Amino acid sequence: MVDNSGRAVGVRDVAALAGVSRQTVSRVLNEHPDVADATRERVEKAMGELGYRMNNAARALGTRRSRTLGILASDALQFGPSRSIAAIEASARAAGYWVSAAFADADDAASVSAAVDHLVAQGVEGILVVAPHARTLRMLDTVSVGVPIVTLHSAGHDARGVGVDQVAGARLAVGALADAGHTRIAHLAGPADWLEAESRAEGFAAELAARGLESVLTVVGDWTARAGFEAAQALRDAGATAVFAANDQMALGLIGALHAAGIAVPGEISVVGFDDLPEAAYAWPRLTTVRQDFDELARRAVAAVIAADAAASAESIVPELVVRDSIAAPSV
Repeated sequence: MVDNSGRAVGVRDVAALAGVSRQTVSRVLNEHPDVADATRERVEKAMGELGYRMNNAARALGTRRSRTLGILASDALQFGPSRSIAAIEASARAAGYWVSAAFADADDAASVSAAVDHLVAQGVEGILVVAPHARTLRMLDTVSVGVPIVTLHSAGHDARGVGVDQVAGARLAVGALADAGHTRIAHLAGPADWLEAESRAEGFAAELAARGLESVLTVVGDWTARAGFEAAQALRDAGATAVFAANDQMALGLIGALHAAGIAVPGEISVVGFDDLPEAAYAWPRLTTVRQDFDELARRAVAAVIAADAAASAESIVPELVVRDSIAAPSV
């Protein structure tokens, strides 16, 4: 904001209008407890009338607090990471913080280091890492950060992590198929370099083993609907009567291919996904899937990084099976 002379409005102007000292204005801006309520209200009213906006960089210099958290993302294109980033921003705002984001190439150590340097240069008080790849976590271990770090989507593979129990979620999905009577269950897996894909595959194998079953087939996809569509023939050839897809996009692509081939879902092949995309409830048939609570994940991660204690939120969030219409008893 500028005044009539074109000069930027500053603390001096706020102090003059409110009838207080510049030091008092500074105390209000920095949320100092030793300010009378009436004085605080007068200063805030003057700030509103003048259109004064606090310069966070200046504030950080004076108080060593920027009220800003950093987000480092190595992959923001998939549903889970992108949904988490939006939820982090909302949770941070609710806690009185802003966010600054930097994106890095998970295959490039220099890119990860540069992203961290950028965030630290912004004066962030902590960094939330949306890191679905093991290699990003390894690179972080080689970088000097100097602020608290909490990771998301690390699937229990990082001591700094806050996450959803991916193994338990996969077991819910496979259990639902087995409970319907299926013994020939296949897995449409996520990319091998994704930690959550690894954990979901682990849960798939664990639940089958617990029920005395063996996998009919595992096909590795890339999270896309196209990958699910292209996997359909191999899954049919293997004689699968049920498929656990590691995410909803692949599940929906698979269902589309089965419909195109005249294969009834769930009459001939049952399908369960993971994530609970908004579209999952409107598919044909409506997709049974595993829901992750991204809002709660973000809330815990933000609380942990503000407290500088990832262990405070170390307990994994338990996902939920959302039962819809894509499971039925096997036809043969």
